[in-house]
Amino acid sequence: MGPGALQAHRRGGGRPVHRLGRTADDLYGHGAGHERPPPRRRARTSPPLTLVLHPGALGDVLLAIPALRAIRQRWPDARLTLAAQPRIGELLTTLGVVDRSVAFDSLGLDALFGDHPVEADRAWPARCAEELRRAARVVSWFGSRDPDFARRLTSLVPCALVAPSVGGHGAVWRHLLGTVAPGVEDASRWRERIAVPASVADAGRRELERAGWDGRTPVLVVHPGAGGRTKQWPAQGFASVLESLEAIGRPMVVVHRGPADADAVAALRPRLARGVVLLEEPPLAGLAGVLSHASAYLGNDSGISHLAAALGVRSTVLFTADHVAWRPWLCTVEPLVVSTQTVEPADVDRVRRALAGPGG
Repeated sequence: MGPGALQAHRRGGGRPVHRLGRTADDLYGHGAGHERPPPRRRARTSPPLTLVLHPGALGDVLLAIPALRAIRQRWPDARLTLAAQPRIGELLTTLGVVDRSVAFDSLGLDALFGDHPVEADRAWPARCAEELRRAARVVSWFGSRDPDFARRLTSLVPCALVAPSVGGHGAVWRHLLGTVAPGVEDASRWRERIAVPASVADAGRRELERAGWDGRTPVLVVHPGAGGRTKQWPAQGFASVLESLEAIGRPMVVVHRGPADADAVAALRPRLARGVVLLEEPPLAGLAGVLSHASAYLGNDSGISHLAAALGVRSTVLFTADHVAWRPWLCTVEPLVVSTQTVEPADVDRVRRALAGPGG
């Protein structure tokens, strides 16, 4: 694995770890787009609300982080609120990417769909939530294919943007960024890793210590699941790579299992050496805390892989050739294309070398 490789560094239940057997509109400036606490305000001052709509899965929402940073930079005095699946919104709030989150399904957006008289565009339907009514601006990565929804939302919120759907070319994260920052060529300032809050990292350390971590042994987090079987590298591929670590100094291997990953983990489990740790369905913030102590990560094209990459973990993320557009946005993460139909020896060797790092 070579010097420096795997050096110790730095969905929802809650089952424990256990062993297996600038100016307000300066969009095109280059100010920092990092996460930060909201600006201080005088008492009783209500900041304007920027509401972002994204009901997608974890990986889809994490691909929007560069765009969310650009939105924050464009309107720095606004309160950035994300309407998403609750567990995803809570994660991005905890990590400081957004100021607040609301459940997407609570907004009553279905009332804006369908053919309505033009005069209906002048008043909010009764079941639309207060967040929609108060928003100074709305960015919607949702509903662009329904002209009635787009018309009604932009009529009710003049500063609303209903972004076009992802096209067939280019990286998805860049498409999302382009919907709010068109023409920006240098996106590097919005592609830096997310800094994990100390409280989240401390909780992750305690979780690993309960599983037997000594605080020094390198930690390798493995996620064998994915949103579809066509995205899953066979269990034997993961097992072959993990077996190869034996001869070069074994790290502490932590296998993550999310709510939809039971089959993938069950296929991998009999092939694993004793002493591997299973992390079962932790809250996303808890998983982020564990990942903050990982020296390396190995996983399929999945939301968990996007989280590991966004946190700056040295990540080997496995893609099929037709899904590379969904690659992570972090500058230092390169997707690795493999066959998910069979375990090819060449793929195993490339994954092993990528995981080992330079000189591996």
